[in-house]
Amino acid sequence: MKHFLKKIHSKMNKNTILISIAVVAVVVVGVLIFNKSDGGFSLTSIFGMSDKQVAENTIKYINDNQLSQTPASLVKFSGESGLVKVTIKIGENEFDSYATKDGKLMFPQAFELTPKKDDGKSATSNTTPTEITKTDAPMLEAFVVARCPYGLQIQRAMADAVKNMPSLAPYMKARYIGEVSGNTITAMHGDAEAKENLRQICIREEQPTKYWNYVACQMKSGDTAGCQTSTGIDSAKLNSCISTPSKGVAYAKVDFDLSAKYGASGSPTMILNGTTVSESNYGGRSSDGIKSMICGGFNTPASFCSTALNTAEAAISFSETYASSASADSGSNAANCEPVQ
Repeated sequence: MKHFLKKIHSKMNKNTILISIAVVAVVVVGVLIFNKSDGGFSLTSIFGMSDKQVAENTIKYINDNQLSQTPASLVKFSGESGLVKVTIKIGENEFDSYATKDGKLMFPQAFELTPKKDDGKSATSNTTPTEITKTDAPMLEAFVVARCPYGLQIQRAMADAVKNMPSLAPYMKARYIGEVSGNTITAMHGDAEAKENLRQICIREEQPTKYWNYVACQMKSGDTAGCQTSTGIDSAKLNSCISTPSKGVAYAKVDFDLSAKYGASGSPTMILNGTTVSESNYGGRSSDGIKSMICGGFNTPASFCSTALNTAEAAISFSETYASSASADSGSNAANCEPVQ
């Protein structure tokens, strides 16, 4: 069971993301099958029950099998497109999953297949390398949120690229998606994510030489305090930035305005020289893919462009290692976190 539970639904924060991994994690070919051969509780045992019973037994399965250290609770359920939509709450976060009405299959994530109207923002989302404006000093910007599993994936690839090829650092930047309300920033996954976004923004702007080391550390388990210590972050300087709106919030607003300009609502969204690009055109979410994207923006490729980096796709979500077996799952190279509409 644990082998499959790697990816998570996009709604999570620092305190619950590791728990969430064990609950509504990875979509393996789109479907997780919950079936126990030892005669214990199984979703297959609720065949013929009402939607309410399907939802209640889904929660019971999670709690009875200790898939969450924090008890899961049922928020609501409904019938949707022939499935039972189950909204699960763990800690302060809610997750939407789907189960078939016979109780045999559970879908941790659903994908909207109905074509959306073109709002003009996605016109360049599949831009090919030949359509990129070339410069002598390209800039790759990754728009992310700090508690999105796919945002963590692209930051992991970027951090690994900088670690193994420091000369790439001036040509890449992680930016953040969010909004400002008064002197407070908000994020798609709640207050904890907004605070971590602001923390990372302040480190990036005022302690830039420590940014990638901090990011690489905290994405292992979300230990922000420990990572500040181990990477030598100046806590007084960081706290001043966070608490002073003319610093932290002002830095964040620059990111948020740019994300609005580019229509970057999903984490991650990759912008190369001002144009939205797809990672799949450059080798995917790997450190070598990051290098290839940057090198694709040069008028004349730099010497480091001929050096190969890690081509393995970076692990999704929090991970102690750069890559995991789950990172090769189909679709992870294109998946992202989108704001709730």
